[in-house]
Amino acid sequence: MTAHKEQIAPASGKLGILLPGMGAVATTLIAGVLAVRKGTAQPIGSLTQMGKIRTSAGNPKIKDFVPLADLQDIEFGGWDVYGDNVYEAALKAGVLDYKTLQPVRAEMEALVPMKAAFDPHYVKNLDGTHVKEYTAKLDLAEQVIADIRAFKAGRNCSRLVMVWCGSTEIYHEHGDIHRTLASFEEGLRTNAPTIAPSMIYAYAALKEGVPFVNGAPNLTVDVPALLELAALTGTPVAGKDFKTGQTLMKTIVAPGLSARSLGVKGWFSTNILGNRDGLVLDDPDNFKTKEVSKLSVLDSLFNPEENPELYGDMYHKVRINYYPPAGDNKESWDNIDIFGWLGYRMQIKINFLCRDSILAAPLVLDLALFIDLAQRSGMSGVQEWLSFYLKAPQTVSPDLRPEHDIFKQLVTLHNTLRGLMGESPEVAAIEEQYQDGPAV
Repeated sequence: MTAHKEQIAPASGKLGILLPGMGAVATTLIAGVLAVRKGTAQPIGSLTQMGKIRTSAGNPKIKDFVPLADLQDIEFGGWDVYGDNVYEAALKAGVLDYKTLQPVRAEMEALVPMKAAFDPHYVKNLDGTHVKEYTAKLDLAEQVIADIRAFKAGRNCSRLVMVWCGSTEIYHEHGDIHRTLASFEEGLRTNAPTIAPSMIYAYAALKEGVPFVNGAPNLTVDVPALLELAALTGTPVAGKDFKTGQTLMKTIVAPGLSARSLGVKGWFSTNILGNRDGLVLDDPDNFKTKEVSKLSVLDSLFNPEENPELYGDMYHKVRINYYPPAGDNKESWDNIDIFGWLGYRMQIKINFLCRDSILAAPLVLDLALFIDLAQRSGMSGVQEWLSFYLKAPQTVSPDLRPEHDIFKQLVTLHNTLRGLMGESPEVAAIEEQYQDGPAV
């Protein structure tokens, strides 16, 4: 912890939330915040707005305990590969109905995305029509930097954050170009093919001292070069991949099985999804990126090296199928083969009919508000305490195994907030037992 409450800069002025990718998730977020500001809806699912925290003075809402930006002070902007205004994009996404959108239509129509930094190699199933022209990727990065500066000045923002809400890019791994900031910047100058669009946005943000959150499983701000830049500019970062539907269920159910020392033979997961994300993931190279992220959850929670009797030969498979009629209403099925006393077999079946963007939108809001708090508190680099929201959390050291137990993640998040406000930390057992006060 690098700050206490007397050192946290106040959340004065406007906070600009910049969103690369203004599709279903981003438009659902924007419409929701506008509706909440008008008093026509409630921010259900947002920990910053609805969640409580145990303190020495009681059990206040988190937004009343730590100095977060007020929803009235938020300005939205972003980029997209299509030029539709935010209202038109929301209609096409099909997440929200007319009753929700109509009261905020005028404000949404006024929001038009900036042209995107786009490379079709990384998202083959999208045909971007609202994209920047460039010769070298350094030029592309400079255009994004110019967009950031123009937005901040034009909207009179005192602070900015950036949250990646764009598509999942194709799978690729660290290379020499990503090892140092100098090699990365040389790659920008020479148009290196291994520098993805999400990395260009992250580079531009960090150059400007704008906190960056990666909401997709892309290799983005987790490369050494961009972590070096974050350290150089003293900027917080977090990632990666919003934890919404099926993986949310895994991080809730799996810790319970582990806590009861029940064995797991296999966990088969499949999904159908029909929105733009589903279209992108219909390409095997893009699905590979998502698969690695989704598989990592159980690999951590059920460690065969630590518990070979329980998880030694566990089989884990993940599938995603593009099914256009589903739209944004993703459906997931999980078949879990477990065993208990004396090795006797049992099964658990989970069928989750979820709304992907409805689950993701409050995560984007929380991550934006929390990483702004981190910036104002003098915190920089990887914000591991935000793992609560992410499928494949970055750790402060690449040698550390990420924590995927959502209940432990929540304790870490709460303890970070307590520490910022000068409160003593709570241990997990006390948190669980006394959340609503000790039993009488």
